[in-house]
Amino acid sequence: MLYLAQVEINPESAEIQLQVLARQESEYVWSVDNSQTLFLTKESSLCGGVLVLVEIGQEQQIISIQDAKEWILSILQQHLTKNAINPQFIETEQNKVEKWRQEITAQNLELNRRALEIETRREQLQELEQELKRDREELAKLKEKLS
Repeated sequence: MLYLAQVEINPESAEIQLQVLARQESEYVWSVDNSQTLFLTKESSLCGGVLVLVEIGQEQQIISIQDAKEWILSILQQHLTKNAINPQFIETEQNKVEKWRQEITAQNLELNRRALEIETRREQLQELEQELKRDREELAKLKEKLS
């Protein structure tokens, strides 16, 4: 299994140890894990603070240690290259935002128009109801006169 670790020098024993920072779950998946410290059994010329990639075998023995600088730089380069914000990207995003704003404004205007239309129809219905009520009252009065 592959681990990303930081070289530390134990202040009490002056021995070099590796503080695990993350471990590889699959080819492109890593999980943060700083709960483990690996102790080097062989002499090493690693300096404190250096980041290393450590390959550990089945029985928790260290198989290889390599400087993580190039690996980290390649990941950063890939990530930054893929996600770099360039002027064309910004312009495209601004155009999308402007288009969405215009669509929302148009939808808002349509909703306002419909609400106004509904209010007008409601008022017309109320007027018709009042007119119908008056007509019924007149019919009732005429019916009484005829009776």
